[in-house]
Amino acid sequence: MMISNRLLVFSLILISCCFCSCRKTIVPKPKGYFRIDLPEKKYVALKEGEAGPGIPLEFEYPSYGRISAGNENNPGPGFFNIEFPSYKATIYFTYKNIHNDLASLIEQTHTMNVKNHVIKAEAINEQIINNNQDRIHGILYDLKGNTATAVQFYVTDSVRHYLRGSLYFESEPNADSLSPVIDFFREDIIHLIGTLKWKQD
Repeated sequence: MMISNRLLVFSLILISCCFCSCRKTIVPKPKGYFRIDLPEKKYVALKEGEAGPGIPLEFEYPSYGRISAGNENNPGPGFFNIEFPSYKATIYFTYKNIHNDLASLIEQTHTMNVKNHVIKAEAINEQIINNNQDRIHGILYDLKGNTATAVQFYVTDSVRHYLRGSLYFESEPNADSLSPVIDFFREDIIHLIGTLKWKQD
């Protein structure tokens, strides 16, 4: 009788252990993001007057983007955009003629487009642009972190022409979810700069 009781207790302990070991531990899944389908890379040449009057530039831009002259804040000449409605992204451009004010234009770009974002930026990387053959000189800025803009640049011939651009998204800045799209449009900016030519009178 005593052996039966011990066997019964042992069996109950064994069954309890089996039940406990079968319990699943619930582990929260890491936060995921929607997959973003990006188009095939294709470029078209900027047409005469497409960016608005007084823009003496030639370059290639993505075929999946659309050029618009001016913007809400700066509707006048010298301002144009490349819009990507499907991705709620826009590259804003400003073209200026240099009138002995190159240092001022560079400082203005640095203040407006870089210093204003330094608080939220985890890092700002600079890539020097130096194309002597086409007289394209400047800096490409990569702003890391949850900043309103992730890629900015300015280029100039140091004598007459000055162009700056900034990539913005119409969504709350989230570097993790936007990273593939930022990289994608960064390549387009690099291509645009690589095909840029100053038009002569």
